[in-house]
Order: sequence, then C-alpha cells, then structure tokens
Amino acid sequence: MMKAKAMVVAGVMSGTSADGVDVALCRIAPGAREGDSPTVRLIGLLETRYPKAVRAAVLRVMEGEAVTAAQMSQLNWRLGDIYADCVEKAADKFGVRVGLVGCHGQTVHHETHSKVRSAGRSTTWQMGEAAVVAERMRCPVVSDFRPADVAAGGEGAPLVPMLDYCLFRSAKGNRVLLNVGGIANLTAIPAGASLDAVMAFDTGPGNMVIDHCMGTLFGKKFDRGGAVARRGRVLREVVERVLREGYFAAAAPKSCGREEFGVGFAKRLIAMCRNAGGTDEDVVATATALTAESVVGAYRGFVREYLETTSSKPMSQKRDMGHPVSLKSEIFVAGGGARNGTLMAMMCAGFAEMGDTVRAMEELGVPAQAKEGVAFALLAWLTWNGRVGNVPAATGAKRAVVLGKVSFG
Repeated sequence: MMKAKAMVVAGVMSGTSADGVDVALCRIAPGAREGDSPTVRLIGLLETRYPKAVRAAVLRVMEGEAVTAAQMSQLNWRLGDIYADCVEKAADKFGVRVGLVGCHGQTVHHETHSKVRSAGRSTTWQMGEAAVVAERMRCPVVSDFRPADVAAGGEGAPLVPMLDYCLFRSAKGNRVLLNVGGIANLTAIPAGASLDAVMAFDTGPGNMVIDHCMGTLFGKKFDRGGAVARRGRVLREVVERVLREGYFAAAAPKSCGREEFGVGFAKRLIAMCRNAGGTDEDVVATATALTAESVVGAYRGFVREYLETTSSKPMSQKRDMGHPVSLKSEIFVAGGGARNGTLMAMMCAGFAEMGDTVRAMEELGVPAQAKEGVAFALLAWLTWNGRVGNVPAATGAKRAVVLGKVSFG
C-alpha cells in the first residue's frame, strides 16, 4: 500500500431532500503520527440547486412511481453531469486543483432496517454516474459508499460518524453531532471514547415532511426560517399518536428514508391534522414539532443514559460527595434544519429540560451545510488509502470495511 499523502478532495453530497448538490472542497492529510486521525481542513463550500425537471425526476424514482429503465439510465447519467459541473465550478471558484472526488450520489432507495431484513435482502441504491465525474475532472472518484457496509450486514447509514469521531470527539465531555437534513440523524460520542463506543442512527424525519407540507399547502419548497410553523398551532394529539408508531420505538442501529417518511407518510399526516381541525399553518407547525420531538425523544430514550454510562471520564469526576453526577452533553446541530428557527427553538427547549446545551456546528469550525460534504471527502480519502470508513457500532455491520467504488480518471 502506498503511503498516504495530503490531497485536495471534493466531497459531493445530495441528500434525501433532493433539493440540490453541496460540494465541500477539503485539504486532507495523514495524522502526524501512525494511528492518528487524518487532518481535514475545509477550503470552501459551493451549494447548487437541482434544475426543477431533474428534481422532479429524482422524486418520482424516490417515491416509487413507474419509471422506465431508459428514463432511469438517462437520470443516472444526467446526475453525473450535474455532479461534474458542480465540482468544476467549486474548483474554479476557490482556485484549487482537485486530486480526488468523493461522490455520495443521490439515494433513491434505501430499505435496510430489521423489518425488511426479516422479509428479504437489505437493499440500497444511489444514482449518479461516477465515470462522468472522473472523466471530466481527470482524477479518481470514489462513489457508492453504502453497499459495502450493507453487504457486511450493516444499515449502510449513517456514514457521517467516521468524520464525527475523527474531527469532533472530546476527552473532556460527551458530544452529540446532530444533522437535520431530509432525514435527521445523530452521532453520540462519549467523553474519551474509542471508535467502537460511538452510537449513531437516524432519528426519523428531518425537513422532509415539513417540506412536503409546504409544497402541498403553500406552493413553497420549504418553510423559510420556520415562519409558517411559528404562526400555527401544534396539534398535540397528532404528534403523540405518530410518535407511538414503530420506527420511533425501535432500538439502534436503524436507518430510514422516503420509504418510511416520504409522500405517503406526509399525506397521512396532513389528513390526520385535518381530522383534528387543523389549519394549513397548524399542519406545518405539527410537522415541525414531530421532527423536533422525534429527535429529542430519541436522545432521551436511547442516547442520554448510554452517554452517562459509557463515558471514560474517571469516576472521581463523575461523583460529588459520593453521589453520581450526570455528565452533561453538548449537542452540535448541522444541516438545513439548523436554518429553521422554529424547529431549532423546539429542539432547544426539549434538550434544555434535560440540562444539555445546544450549539451551532460552526463552533467546531465546520459550517452546518458543509458537514456531509466534508464527510464524503474524508471517506473518499480513506478509501483511496485503503482504510476502513464505516463504524460498525453505528451501522450494525459485522466488521469494519473499506467503502465505495473507484472510477479512475
């Protein structure tokens, strides 16, 4: 194996919201000593919206509508062109030469949780032809990160925990890295923990259900700043009824997507709100509260006690006058949901009741919207250097594996 070296890596991310592409340009280098985590420095971020027709085509595939093989093939190659365009524009904007690309692709199908496994093989599918990006950029591209973990018995998600552990772990306190994209996921890292003590999973819907409600009821792509939800009334009976459903009670490892919380779920939520006498604004407020309370509930039900019992801080620091002392956690929030003031206020209120602090991802030196792009830049660098990228403790895989497929430019 050749010795790892510093490289400029482009991390390309298009999430379950299917709203566009984020390219995070990073300079990644080996750690100073053998066994150290690599160093990652963000050079810049470029955000690009999908063309309307492309987004509509992606959503049709995601939602399981009838699409011909020819149409899916055309979409796969069209996405490759879009990803290549975005990487080229980012490289030009920030004046760098890209040596490696990590392209997550567009997830259009992801069914890997336990109820699917009992009926048949777990499956996941990401679209976006990496060979197009490799040819255009004339550099290697690592793509299709999930399947190796799924083949090893894992969920194939979340994949961000490797970045969270490498960059954001702390010897002094518990940290929770929360990402609210289309789906919300968290990584919990106990103080001073090793990689195999990391807990991570999808908590449920992030912006996905809110966005669908906004599109259906207001003709808008999203609730800017949470303004519509702020005017509405949360229908408590609807939120409580939905939170009693199966996914929220299931233990980790677990992952989800549009299969659980796509158009069908959103339509059902709207109908429930209507039956409860809710207005359009009430529907959006209720969808927002559902996201907030599913995140806080997942933390309260699965994460908080785990952090307190797993942290490697000396017991003398955990006790006061012979009595156990709860070690508080810091929750750092990233993703598009961090821009929704109403959603953030709801989550902050829930975490505050437990005495835990919510902070912006920027305080750790990474812009909220850049985090997932940075994660796939790091995963690509690890793959290119023959290093494992999944976290079995988070995904449930039987073993640590090298992720992705390489297209040589």
